[in-house]
Amino acid sequence: MKTLKQYSLTIIALCCLLAFASCVAPQDVNYLQDMRQNSQIELENRFEAVIAPYDELTIYVGCFKEELARPFNITHNTSSGQQVPHTYLVDVNGNIQFPVLGEIHVAGKTRLELQDTIALCLQSDGYIDDPFVMVRFANFKIFFLGPDGGKSITIPNERCTFLEALALSGDLDIYTRRDKIAVMREINGKVMVRYLDPRSSDVFNDPFFMLHQNDFIITRYERSTILQSDRQRWMPWISIGVSIASLLTTIIVLSNR
Repeated sequence: MKTLKQYSLTIIALCCLLAFASCVAPQDVNYLQDMRQNSQIELENRFEAVIAPYDELTIYVGCFKEELARPFNITHNTSSGQQVPHTYLVDVNGNIQFPVLGEIHVAGKTRLELQDTIALCLQSDGYIDDPFVMVRFANFKIFFLGPDGGKSITIPNERCTFLEALALSGDLDIYTRRDKIAVMREINGKVMVRYLDPRSSDVFNDPFFMLHQNDFIITRYERSTILQSDRQRWMPWISIGVSIASLLTTIIVLSNR
């Protein structure tokens, strides 16, 4: 009976340890833990995405006389009959082929700079006296890779911070390691990785806090495969184990009286 009692106590102890091990401390997951009320941190508000090879752009040209702008606006019909604007793919040399104007070098420019460049070409070549040009990124996406798979989110306003991307992705689960979240970016033909920690306000000062189009955010789990699993998956088995061990202990105690 003594041995059985020892086994029961051991089972209870192990179940309790497993339950505690599956818990995550607040300091492991809470964001911006060192921020205080009325804290102020200056952000790079004037950030603008720079066009790079393999970007996709939509370009619209308008003017007072609509017929003058029509040759510069290519559209395509979808299967439903809806007209959609043509998308310009930036080639490996940083150029696009634009109607009438021909090849234009766009890499290294912001979309506002490209708008001014095209408008100036239209005026100087005598095509349109009062052009209105609007350039937008068609592929401003942020990609996520992690233990649970991958996904992407489209950024509509072409400006996205690291914290905004985490929120738009549905946030991180409690087992994700927050002190080493990787942001991977291609810069001048080379891949660069920086690790960001959203638990600290220092993240605002990181040069990768303002995300660029086609950045990758890569996460990984903190604990072993068993502890990475959803806590709810294991709690029923822990409860059953504790109940059985408690029942055996009760029987032993009553039989010894």
